[in-house]
Amino acid sequence: MGNNPGRTDLGRQFGATDVVAERGDAGAEKVRELTAGDGTHVALECVGTEQAIQTAIAVVRDGGTVSRVGVSQYTTVPMDMGTIMRNITLTGGVCPARAYIEELMPDILDGRIRPGKVFDRTIDLDHVPDGYRAMADRDAIKVQITL
Repeated sequence: MGNNPGRTDLGRQFGATDVVAERGDAGAEKVRELTAGDGTHVALECVGTEQAIQTAIAVVRDGGTVSRVGVSQYTTVPMDMGTIMRNITLTGGVCPARAYIEELMPDILDGRIRPGKVFDRTIDLDHVPDGYRAMADRDAIKVQITL
């Protein structure tokens, strides 16, 4: 789900068959339409807004799972009795990047592993604030910092 062409086009490159640009109730209705009324087995909410978690809960089928990925911008989640009675599992966590750095960094630096298409802008250390601003303003998907 999304309405940023850079992100949704990348999603299609990675295999997305459908992209839902609608938000809120309209987005949930579109997902239900695409899944013959059932909803998704799993919904990921990836460091989005409160509306994103509400939509994730709305699109997941009864008995499904909503996973929060990363450190969210909000602290509350709408797990009221209606959500609980749908038997939805809520899970998630931060990315333990430090656990992988020693193993992966040499391969990245040697070019054996390419970080991927998600990096659509490269900046130096002096421009880190600009990089974060670009991501927040949706002008960049992810910014790669070079030394």
